Amino acid sequence: MSLSLWFMLFILEKVHCWWIIGYGGAKWIEGWKSFFMVDWFALDWTAEQIRLYVLIIWGFSVIWFIVGVIKPELRFNY
Repeated sequence: MSLSLWFMLFILEKVHCWWIIGYGGAKWIEGWKSFFMVDWFALDWTAEQIRLYVLIIWGFSVIWFIVGVIKPELRFNY
């Protein structure tokens, strides 16, 4: 995967997480919509639980992004 695509995917994920954490996205996807936006196990989660989950996942994705920038062979290959 090219570095520019790696950056673009990270920016898209960052915008998605930013919307959920800071701009009311968690409240909007609470309930049945969380199945599609988060995962199947988030069906009965509150907005605060969804925010926490997305924050933790986003933290791990930042680490993975940095590792992918430093070691290109660890990026996804299509």
